[in-house]
Amino acid sequence: MAVRVAPGADVSPAAQLGDGTAIWHLAQVREDVQMGAGCVVGRGAYIGTGVVMGRHCKVQNYALVYEPARLGDGVFVGPAAVLTNDTHPRAVNPDGSLKDASDWHAVGVTIGDGAAIGARAVCVAPVTIGAWATVAAGAVVTRDVPAHALVVGVPARQVGWVGKAGQRLEDQGDGTFRCPVTGARYELTGTTMTEVEIA
Repeated sequence: MAVRVAPGADVSPAAQLGDGTAIWHLAQVREDVQMGAGCVVGRGAYIGTGVVMGRHCKVQNYALVYEPARLGDGVFVGPAAVLTNDTHPRAVNPDGSLKDASDWHAVGVTIGDGAAIGARAVCVAPVTIGAWATVAAGAVVTRDVPAHALVVGVPARQVGWVGKAGQRLEDQGDGTFRCPVTGARYELTGTTMTEVEIA
């Protein structure tokens, strides 16, 4: 499938866009971005220099994905969400001179396959969001989020577990959990949630 770039989008010729990717109005995709097949970048979204995105990612309207973020396959970044890249932000150095690229070291947000970042959530780098985790709308993530975790609030705290369908898992009371949508079974070992293969 052909790549679709809407009029008014600003896509660097040095960006690599996978087959079937769509970039909408006013979005900016910077140099050396690597984007897998079937991605969607919404109106006014920003994808920073060298960001790597897997297949079938969706970055919704006005989301900001700053370098050096790494997104796995099937990642959802909600409207106006922000993935930061500076742990000590300043416009100027202590001597009052304007900071430039040589005055700081970018740190990134890493997001595992299938994870979802809700609308207006902020992920403060450097953090890792585990596969299939969900960050609720408006949450501020300041520490790593385990795979399948559901986190909410400011600062974000874990309130449950979610399956691949995005629904909260039902505790079966014996260390196992069930997805109410797919019926898939999950097992909690310590602080690690994994899907159980049915023999």
